[in-house]
Amino acid sequence: MKGRFRQSMAWLHTWSGLVVGWLLFAIFLTGTASFYRQEISLWMRPELHGSAVASDAAAVAFARLSTLAPQARRWLIDLPDGRDPIAHIYVWRDAGKAPGFQREALDTATGQPIAARATYGGDFLYYFHFDLNMPSIWGRLIVGVAASIMLVAIISGVITHRRIFKDFFTFRPRRAAQRSWLDAHNLLGVLALPFHVMITYTGLITLMFLYMPWGIDAAYKGDKTAFMTEASLSTPIPDAAGIPARLTPIEPLIREASRRWDGRGVGRVDVYRPGDAKALIELTSSDAEHIAHHRKKIVFDGVTGALIAEKNHMPPAAKTRAILYGLHLGRFADPALRLLYFLSSLVGTAMIATGLVLWAVKHKPKREGAERPGFGYRLVEALNVGTIAGLPIAIAALFWGNRLLPVDLAGRADWEVVCFFAAWILALLHAALRTARNAWTEQLWAAAILYATLPILNLLTTESHLGMTLPKADWVLAGFDLTMLLVGLLFGWIAWSMAGRKPDGALGPCVRAPSSKTVTKGVGR
Repeated sequence: MKGRFRQSMAWLHTWSGLVVGWLLFAIFLTGTASFYRQEISLWMRPELHGSAVASDAAAVAFARLSTLAPQARRWLIDLPDGRDPIAHIYVWRDAGKAPGFQREALDTATGQPIAARATYGGDFLYYFHFDLNMPSIWGRLIVGVAASIMLVAIISGVITHRRIFKDFFTFRPRRAAQRSWLDAHNLLGVLALPFHVMITYTGLITLMFLYMPWGIDAAYKGDKTAFMTEASLSTPIPDAAGIPARLTPIEPLIREASRRWDGRGVGRVDVYRPGDAKALIELTSSDAEHIAHHRKKIVFDGVTGALIAEKNHMPPAAKTRAILYGLHLGRFADPALRLLYFLSSLVGTAMIATGLVLWAVKHKPKREGAERPGFGYRLVEALNVGTIAGLPIAIAALFWGNRLLPVDLAGRADWEVVCFFAAWILALLHAALRTARNAWTEQLWAAAILYATLPILNLLTTESHLGMTLPKADWVLAGFDLTMLLVGLLFGWIAWSMAGRKPDGALGPCVRAPSSKTVTKGVGR
C-alpha cells in the first residue's frame, strides 16, 4: 500500500507539474520581477530620474488636481516614498464626462506634471503575473487553477521524495543526465520549500473572493460593495450634493492622521466628490511598515475637516486574509528581506524549470537515431526552450523596447507589450524549428547578450547610466543596471556550459549512465 501510494504521488507530481509547468514558470518569473515593480517602473521612465521630494507633497498634489479636475468623482494621490520619489495622481470623472480617467506623474518640487514616456513599467509584469494580460477575469481564473495545481505538485513532491532533506545535501552534476537534473530539482525544491508553500497558498488567498464568491453572494445578496464596506476594505463614494464647496487644507489632516497612527506615515490620499459639499477625504497609511496588507484608514469631512470615521481594526477573518495577502506581496520588507523574497522566488522559478527539463531528459529516446522523437516529446522540448529561455528574452525585449521606441509614439505603452509578445513568439517558433540542443544554446546566448548589453543601451539613450548613478550612490537605478549585467553573465555562463557538455544532457562531463533499475530507484525517492 505504501509503495503504491508513493508511486501514485510520484505520478501526480510528474503530470501535474508538466501540464501547467510552462504557465507556472511564467507566473513565477514575472512574480519574481514584481518584487521590484516600483524600481522597474522608475527605470522605465528616465524622465522621472533626479526628481526631488517636497515635504508638502500632498498639498502640491491637491493644488495640481484642483486645476486639472476641480469637480470629479474621485481623486487619488499615491505619495512619494523611499522607493519612488514621484507623486502619482489619478482622476475619475462621472460617466459622460470625458476624459473618464486621467493619470499624471507629478514632480512635487515644482508642482508640475512630468512628461514621462508612456509605459506600463513594472506594472505590466506585475499584472501579467496574475492575469496573463487577458481580458476580464479569465486570466485570473486560469492562474488560480494553475496555482492550485502547483500546491498539489508541492505536496505530492514532498510525499514522493521520502529522503527529501537528505537530498538537499546531494548534488551530482557530473553524473548521467537524469540523475543530475533530479538532484538539481530536489535541491532547489527543498532550498526554499517553506517559501514555495507560502507564496503559492497566499497567492490563492489574494483572489479568494473571485474564486469563491458564494458566501458573499449568499450573505449580502450579491452586494459586494456592502461586503467590502463592512470588512473595512473600501469606502463607498457618496452621491454629489450639487452644491459647490471649497476643500479643506490637507496638511492638518495628514498631521492628525499621523498622530492617531503613532507616527505612521500616510501613503495614499483619496478624495471623493472634490469641490462638492459632500466631499470626503480618506487617508490611508503606508503598507511598508506592517506585514498585514491592512492599511489603517481615517475619513474626514472634505469641507469642514471634521473627523467622520476611523478604520483601524478589521474583523478577525478579514485580518487573517490581510496578513496572508501581505505575506504574498512582501511590501513590508526592508531591502534585505525583499532581496531574500526575490532570491527565494527565483529558486522556485528554477525548480519549475528543472522539473520540466527533467521530464524531457527522462523520456528522451535511449539511443540517438534509434527512433524519431514523437510529436508530444518534440512539443515538450520546444515549449521548454521557448518558455525557460524565451520568456527571459521577451522580458529583455520589453526593456529594449522601452529605450528604443520613439518617446512620442502613439500607443507607445502597448507597443512595448507588442515587443514582449513578439519576442516570445519568435523564441517559441525558433525552438520548434531548431534541434533542442541548438535552440537551447542559441536562445541562452541571445538572452545573455540582450541583458548584458542593456546597461550599454541605457548609456547611449539616457543620462541615468552607471557612470552617473554609481558616483551618486543611486542604488535603485544603478542596482537595476548591475542586475541586468549579472543576469546577462549568468545566462552566458549557462550557454557556455551547455555548449561544452556531452549530448546526453548531463550538467557536466558524461559518464556511463546507470542501469534502468538504478535510475528507477532514484526517481522514486
